[in-house]
Amino acid sequence: MSTPIFKKTPTGLDPWNALRVHTDARIGLGRVGDGLPTERLLEFQMAHARARDSVHMAFDADGIRAKLGTIDYPIIDVHSAAPDRATYLQRPDLGRLLDDASYDALAQHKQDYDVAFILADGLSARATQDHGAETLSMILDRLGDSWSVAPITLATQSRVGLGDEVGTALGAKLTVMLIGERPGLSSADSLGAYLTWGPKRGRSNADRNCVSNIRPAGLDPKKAAEKIAYLMIEARKLGLSGVALKDNSSNTLLIDG
Repeated sequence: MSTPIFKKTPTGLDPWNALRVHTDARIGLGRVGDGLPTERLLEFQMAHARARDSVHMAFDADGIRAKLGTIDYPIIDVHSAAPDRATYLQRPDLGRLLDDASYDALAQHKQDYDVAFILADGLSARATQDHGAETLSMILDRLGDSWSVAPITLATQSRVGLGDEVGTALGAKLTVMLIGERPGLSSADSLGAYLTWGPKRGRSNADRNCVSNIRPAGLDPKKAAEKIAYLMIEARKLGLSGVALKDNSSNTLLIDG
């Protein structure tokens, strides 16, 4: 019988370190009396502050536009019907609707597009600003020239459902929304991708495919782009998305066959 790993740990070293390198979860925090050690308490408070900051951070659309400088598509700024961040957090329904000016601006570009991409703040503007442009660029590289792409949309005070409004206004068959996910205490910069075939008002989450936790410490943006491009190709081929569209991107037998 092999000796447990903790028996091999040199005296004076924290035996939980061997496990902490494999996860961001808070494990083996220790105890001082009835409370946490000061170092662990400060780490928790910092993570909580980062999560709160991510929710309330202003969306830097100009910064994202600069990162998208090499992408050869028009870029349009839109805003949801939520006029400010406080209203956005209290009224999720307004975050799913475009304001009138934004809808009209998109409608001027309406054509029969294959896909419309939306980069949105969601509940973590930090995630979209850090990983959105990079992920989108890699998706486009994998699609090649066989897709007609609508103007790129940068959406402020946005919920996932806003993508249905954008897709309808632009006339896109498929929408791909890259949006900041609700931040956790170990993932304040997590980006999500939502794919919806046949976007229209009233779509539910069952009609969408989601690729979640896109960030260097989670699902690497390069791997996420490969998965998203695969789902896009399958969605166009089958004319559907959501629970009816299965992700077989890791099954080489099905892909190669």
